[in-house]
Amino acid sequence: MKKFERNKNSTTSVGIEGVVKRFGSFRALDNVNLSIASGEFFTLLGPSGCGKTTLLRCIAGFEKASEGHIIFNGEDTTGVAPWEKNIGFVFQNYALWPNKTVFANVAYGLEIRRHDRAFIRAKVEEALDLLDLHGIGGKMPETLSGGQQQRVAIARALVIDPTLLLLDEPLSNLDAKLRITLRFEIKKLQRKLGITAVYVTHDQEEALEISDKIAIMNKGRVLQVGTPEDIYERPADRFVADFVGKANIVAGQAQNGRFVCSDRLSIPFSVESNLQPATALMFRPEAIEEISSGQEAHIEGTVVDALYRGNLRRYLVDAHCASPIVYETGKTHEVGDYLRLAIRRYRLYE
Repeated sequence: MKKFERNKNSTTSVGIEGVVKRFGSFRALDNVNLSIASGEFFTLLGPSGCGKTTLLRCIAGFEKASEGHIIFNGEDTTGVAPWEKNIGFVFQNYALWPNKTVFANVAYGLEIRRHDRAFIRAKVEEALDLLDLHGIGGKMPETLSGGQQQRVAIARALVIDPTLLLLDEPLSNLDAKLRITLRFEIKKLQRKLGITAVYVTHDQEEALEISDKIAIMNKGRVLQVGTPEDIYERPADRFVADFVGKANIVAGQAQNGRFVCSDRLSIPFSVESNLQPATALMFRPEAIEEISSGQEAHIEGTVVDALYRGNLRRYLVDAHCASPIVYETGKTHEVGDYLRLAIRRYRLYE
């Protein structure tokens, strides 16, 4: 187990400088710049086709950037082949050889590095133990559950003692409950090893829960980089606000110190958010609260639908805007109830 323990000097920092990747006339990556610190759990988050997997493959060396540079610990590795970098890569579809045992799958990276048999056996057993896979080395991949197969894939990536771990949507083929379990195991393992990890996902909840930093991508560009709290609470633009979490985004205009959507939705500007001209107001469903008759309401409207969500209830409130306002609370209301609401946190966008 001690062989897998690391310190900050045995991990890799990653710099991505002006990276462009073209496939014919299509620009999959468009001038991407990122800085990933040693020991950081860094997530690339975005919709399908946004370029996140292409960027991960450029970092690994499976794809060569058309322009720009990939820097590891201050050294340019743009043209370096994957097998010449000290990286572990976990694929979305596990990529296990069906005709090899679990032991042989995990041992493969050590074998091509020409280590002796005793060393390989010790390292493979150590990696399997680390992933709670003790005793299954002789089994074939097809006899394992999806969660076990993914653990084998992670063990294979770690057995070579990498200083950088790259994971391409590793949990997307698993059921929801197992995804939740394994994502916390991956994060716990990353912290234990102190290894730098770059993780690709389109699952916003997953990214928010396990990341130190998140880069939001769309159409080959990085739109925002920040902590999970930064991304959720202070989205840089309307796309980020709409993509990450549930958001009410209502169109309107700024007039006389207020943002007005309708005769039932109007909120005064704060000093910090005095954006002119503002054309959209964003607020989260949980950032709304009911108020008494003596307080100023920012939203007034009728409940037009009620959805039971277990630990809370979600209401759709008609405030005479283009679409109903989504409001989440533990309180119970019926369709037809008239609510007076205040918005406690919001963002304005042009």
